[in-house]
Amino acid sequence: MGTSKQRWRISFHKSPFKQPSFPKEFVCPISGSLMADPVIVSSGHTFERHCVHACKSLSFTPILPDGSIPDFSTIIPNLALKSTILNFCRSSLLDPPKPINFLTAENLVSSLMHTQKAQNLSSLRNRVLSHISTSSEESVTPRSGPTRPSCYSSSSASDVDTLNTNSYEEDELVTKLKSSQVSEQEEAVIFFRKLTRTREETRVQFCTPRVLSALRVLITSRYASVQVNSVAALVNLSLENRNKVKIVRSGIVPPLIDVLKGGFQESQEHAAGAVFSLALDDQNKTALGVLGALPPLLHALRSESERTRHDSALALYHLSLVQSNRAKLVKLGAVQALLGMVKTGHVTGRVMLILCNLAASSEGRAAMLDGGAVECFVSMLRKGEFDSESSRENCIAALYGLSHGGLRFKGLAKEAAAEELLIQVEETGSERAKDKARKILEVLRQRDEEEEEVDWEKLLNSDDDISQSRISTSSS
Repeated sequence: MGTSKQRWRISFHKSPFKQPSFPKEFVCPISGSLMADPVIVSSGHTFERHCVHACKSLSFTPILPDGSIPDFSTIIPNLALKSTILNFCRSSLLDPPKPINFLTAENLVSSLMHTQKAQNLSSLRNRVLSHISTSSEESVTPRSGPTRPSCYSSSSASDVDTLNTNSYEEDELVTKLKSSQVSEQEEAVIFFRKLTRTREETRVQFCTPRVLSALRVLITSRYASVQVNSVAALVNLSLENRNKVKIVRSGIVPPLIDVLKGGFQESQEHAAGAVFSLALDDQNKTALGVLGALPPLLHALRSESERTRHDSALALYHLSLVQSNRAKLVKLGAVQALLGMVKTGHVTGRVMLILCNLAASSEGRAAMLDGGAVECFVSMLRKGEFDSESSRENCIAALYGLSHGGLRFKGLAKEAAAEELLIQVEETGSERAKDKARKILEVLRQRDEEEEEVDWEKLLNSDDDISQSRISTSSS
C-alpha cells in the first residue's frame, strides 16, 4: 500500500455466526466469519478475498491485533486452508461457509473505518504522549535553570501520520495548551511539535486562530521545554505558504521577537528560523519590519549559535528587499555593523547579501560610501578573502550597486585603485563577476570622458565673472 493511505487500529468484530470451537485460523480477521474463499497476501496473512478487495478499494490498511500490518499488494488463493475448512465443516456436520459479496465486505470495512475513528485517535494520542513522557531527556525546567531540553528527539512518522484534525481534535489540543498545569502544557507542545513536523495537511489544518492564540501565550513561557517546543511548533506551521500571512496577522510576532531578544538559546535558534520563514512571503516583509524584527536580527548575527546567525542573516536579506526596511536598517546603524563583520571575516557570505540590497538604495549607498565600503570591498578582492566564489561575486555586485553613487564613488574607487583590479576580474572571474566588473568599468570610464570634456578652469572663471557682475549690480 502507498504511504498516503490511512492506517487505523480497529477492533475486529466477531460474527454472531462464529462457533466458539472454530480454530482462529479459519476466521477472517476483518469479517469475523469462517472464510469461504481464503487468500494469502504478501505479508503472509490470510483473509476473505472480498475483504481484501474492499480494503484496497477504500485505501484502508488494518493493524492486526498482534500489531502487524498486512501487505495487500499480492493475493494468492489459499487452497490448502479452504480444503481444510470444508473438511472441518463436513466432519462437524456444518454447512460450508458462503463467501460474502464485495458490497457487503465494502460496507463492513467502511463501517469499521468510521465507527472506530474517534476511539482510535484517542488511543493514538495517548500512545504518542506516553512515548514523549518516558523518552524526554529533561523535565520541565524553570527559566533560571542552566539546562536545556532535548527538542531534537526523533519521532516515528507512523506515530502521528494518521491523526486528522477536526473540531474535536482542535478542541482537545487547545484545552491542553491552555491548561494551568505546566506538565500538560509541556506534553501538548511536544506532541504538537511532533505532529506538525512532517505532514503538510496537518500543518495547514492546525494553523487556526484558536491554536495560534494558545501558542502565543506559551512562546514566552519561563519554562524551557514549553518555550522551546512552542517556538519549534510555530516554525513547523510557518513552513506552509498558506500559513505565513495568517501567522503574522495572528499577533504572534511580538512575543516571537521577545524570544529572539532574550529567550533560551535553543528558542532563539527556532525564533530566528521562524522569522526567516515568515519573511519569505512578500506580504510579511514590511509588517515584520514595523513590528520590530530588524534590531534583534542584527544582534543575532553575533550569536554563539551558527544556526541563529545563519537564519538571522537570511531573514535580514529577505527583509532588506523592501525599501522601507532598508531605510530602517540604515537608521539603526546596520551598515557600520555589517561592514565591521565583513572586515573581520564574520559570516562574510551571508552579510554580503544584505549589503548588496542596501547598496541598491540611495540611503544605503550613502552610508556605505561614508563607512569605507569601497576600500573594504576592493581590499577583499585583492586579498581573495572569500569562503566561496559566490561570496566573491556578491562583493563585486555590492561594488556595482555603489557605482551608482556618482562622482563620489569614482573618487573613492580611484583612491582604492579599483580599476586595475576590476580589469583582472573581467578577464579571469566567473561570468557573473565578469559582467558586473565590466559594468563598473563602463561607469568609471564614461565619467572620465565626461570630465575631460569639461574645462573646469573656464567654468570657475565664469562663475567668478558672474559673481563680480552681481556684486556690481547690487552696488549700483
